[in-house]
Amino acid sequence: MPDYSLELANGAPEQRIVGLDEVGRGPLAGPVIAASLVFLTPPEPPLAAMIDDSKRLSAKRRDAAFAALMAHPAVRIGLGAASVPEIERINIGKACHLAMQRALAHLGFMPDMALVDGNRLPALGCPALAVVGGDRKSLSIAGASIIAKVIRDRLMTRLSERHTTYGWEKNAGYGTALHMAGLKQTGVTPHHRREFAPIRALLACAAQPVGAI
Repeated sequence: MPDYSLELANGAPEQRIVGLDEVGRGPLAGPVIAASLVFLTPPEPPLAAMIDDSKRLSAKRRDAAFAALMAHPAVRIGLGAASVPEIERINIGKACHLAMQRALAHLGFMPDMALVDGNRLPALGCPALAVVGGDRKSLSIAGASIIAKVIRDRLMTRLSERHTTYGWEKNAGYGTALHMAGLKQTGVTPHHRREFAPIRALLACAAQPVGAI
């Protein structure tokens, strides 16, 4: 379970320590969403107990943690995104960093330090520490992971109402069997990442002349 020790070791709560995480690196469709999160005061045990790596929480527990974080008076949150055209233009790694930069910019103030999930750091304008598996170590990163995942999942559910054959309300754009079946049935939408190998292969196959080997 994540805790608040990394934040305390870096001067929290006197220093404003932000956690940064992104969601949506691997899907075949949809944007990357990132969140930044700061606890202005150490999180109380009931709130801390709700927070974990978003991937380890059930949807019900994740939604409850999301609501608690969004409503908490001592929590500050910023959101950022990188669109499908941006992912295709600059690549997924740079798009994840761009989304994180935007999430930090939307926080409303520059923190004293950033704890960033992963092993690479975006240019943030403040001291930063890359934390591998950070969403299982830091409450600030884990909280950010919950915010980003819930926002992205809800976005993909809304998109699924207009694009009904891909199952995005269930798979959030990942390449599940249902999603791949929808691609074969309906084809590629503007929300698909055309530079990702499965989509690129599908488009190449569709462009192949009839009778070509």
